[in-house]
Amino acid sequence: MTERIVLAYSGGLDTSVAIGWIGEATGAEVIAVAVDVGQGGESLETIRQRALGCGAVEAYVADASDEFANEYCVPTLKANALYQGHYPLVSAISRPVIVKHLVKAAREFGATTVAHGCTGKGNDQVRFEVGIQTLGPDLKCIAPVRDLALTRDKAIAFAEEKGLPIETTKKNPYSIDQNVWGRAVETGYLEDIWNAPTKDIYDYTAAPEFPPAPDEVIISFEAGVPVAIDGVKVTPLQAIKELNRRAGAQGVGRIDVVEDRLVGIKSREIYEAPGAMALITAHKHLEDITIEREQARFKATVGQRWAELVYDGQWFSPLKRSLDAFIEDTQRYVTGDIRMVLHGGQAIVNGRRSGTSLYDFDLATYDTGDTFDQSMARGFIELWGMSAKVASSRDLRVAGQ
Repeated sequence: MTERIVLAYSGGLDTSVAIGWIGEATGAEVIAVAVDVGQGGESLETIRQRALGCGAVEAYVADASDEFANEYCVPTLKANALYQGHYPLVSAISRPVIVKHLVKAAREFGATTVAHGCTGKGNDQVRFEVGIQTLGPDLKCIAPVRDLALTRDKAIAFAEEKGLPIETTKKNPYSIDQNVWGRAVETGYLEDIWNAPTKDIYDYTAAPEFPPAPDEVIISFEAGVPVAIDGVKVTPLQAIKELNRRAGAQGVGRIDVVEDRLVGIKSREIYEAPGAMALITAHKHLEDITIEREQARFKATVGQRWAELVYDGQWFSPLKRSLDAFIEDTQRYVTGDIRMVLHGGQAIVNGRRSGTSLYDFDLATYDTGDTFDQSMARGFIELWGMSAKVASSRDLRVAGQ
């Protein structure tokens, strides 16, 4: 029986050429796997037909947009996950769901190997292969660009020689990855980190310098999950899409950062994540009134570590699973409404309400009706500063000897 290889297929030049390239290099049959994670563009059927036209013996396509929103974007939101304080893990969280479908297709079609289109320089090769090792430990992995010398100029020449049903351009300055959670742009002109991004690289967001009128929105959450926009019930996918549209129109969610890649190099990245950043902002403000102080402080540390694990391709790791359990427990009371104004590149919260709030007006007010007993403060301060006071006295005593 001829060996079969499952290929993560985007429909673009490189993975289209990879179908035939892998076949010629290995003698194996190629099954193309396309997964919709809300990236937009061509229909799955169009992509499926192109894969078959490029020589795939089978084409597995999956609409995983709701699955991606519910099982990957929502946990990221609950964690308030921003890698290095900036990046909402746009590409990092899409890889595990794609891996899940790659392994599923490998089982269904009897493949022994999984292929992806990553280079040897980026994070995605790790995310794909560690995920595949975890979900399909018996499966092998290959990367045509990295392992079979499939460069872009060779891809263009191969496509022209074989008459493949794809458009080829010899000049595409940027590498772009996108899904419903956001959009990532890198390489080309952006590799000089002094260069400012040009207007043409943006797609999810309008220029914030000339915004439309301010847009006030109320986002409702139940146990950390967005469930309504302006009182209209939504699924997580619908919430992200609606805020992509409204926050994007205001230029919210543009991120320009030099980040630390897993492979040890620093890389300049441009991200657009209007829906993700608006939701994370709203969620964090709701947590501020519903999560107890010490729990909230520790959760911030957990969220940072969670983001690092996911960025580093450890979505399926035991530690990630344990952190998920902690984060999920913190969301029990994160229910309520956040009002925010979207305008000029900013999402600014100006109101919050919750039936599970820890904000006590009678304790917080400075007006008549204040129930806070201020006479307790003096003794509290004495005890709170006791250890530092004793240590300071010791320092002065020793210094005087």
